[in-house]
Amino acid sequence: MATYDPRFLPICKEDLDELGWDYVDVIIVSADAYVDHPCFGHAVVGRLFEHEGLRVAILPQPNWRDDLRDFKKLGKPRLFFAISSGMDSMVNHYTAAKRLRSDDAFTPGNKAGFRPDYATYTYAKILKKLYPDVPLLIGGLESSLRRVTHYDYWSDKLKPSILFNTQADILVYGMGEKPLKEIVRLLKKGVPFSSLNSVPQTAYLAPQEQPLGRLAPRQLRGMPREQAYTDGKLPQGGH
Repeated sequence: MATYDPRFLPICKEDLDELGWDYVDVIIVSADAYVDHPCFGHAVVGRLFEHEGLRVAILPQPNWRDDLRDFKKLGKPRLFFAISSGMDSMVNHYTAAKRLRSDDAFTPGNKAGFRPDYATYTYAKILKKLYPDVPLLIGGLESSLRRVTHYDYWSDKLKPSILFNTQADILVYGMGEKPLKEIVRLLKKGVPFSSLNSVPQTAYLAPQEQPLGRLAPRQLRGMPREQAYTDGKLPQGGH
C-alpha cells in the first residue's frame, strides 16, 4: 500500500491519519486530477490556503455516480467546501460541433468519463444534500464565466447565474488569490461566512428589495430568480 508523501496535500482518509489530523479546515473539490503544479488552479489555491495556516485537503474527480462515498471520505470541513471544475467541463467533454471527445488530458491516462457535465453544479448539488450546513464557495473557469445570466451553447438556452443553480454561498471569479486571502482573513477574525458580502471580485445572491450586504445568501434559497441579484448589479430574471 502506498504511504502518504508529505510533499503533497492530502487526498484521502489515510493521508489525514498519517498527518495526525482529526479535521480539515477546507476541502477543495476538483474535476481535474490533482497535480501539484501551478497550471492546476486547485493546487495553487490549496497551497495558498496552506500558506495561510489552514488545514486543506483536495478531493480530485470524485465519483458522482455511486453511493457518493468519495464525498464522505474526508469528512466535513471546519470552514467550507470549495469547488472548481478545473477546465470547463463541457469544453472538456465536447467539441465545438457537440461531438463527444474520446479523451481527457486532465485525467490520469487521458481517460474520459471521470468528470460530469456541468461539474460545478453536479458537485454542489451533492454537497448541499450531504452537508447542508457547510458553506460552499465556487470558483474557477466554469463558475467565472457563468456568474451572470448567460447563453449556454450546449443547451441553446439562456441560463441564470450559476449561483442559482448551485445555491453556493459565494462565488470567486477570475484570478482568485487576492479575494481568497481576504476571505480567509475575515474568517480568522470571526466574521460569519454568511456576512462575506464586501470582498472584491466575488459574487453572491442578494434580494432585490433589500440593501446589499445585509442578508445572508443562504436566506435566498427557494426564492424565485427574478427576485434576486448576483454581484449586486445584474438582475437574473429571464428577458
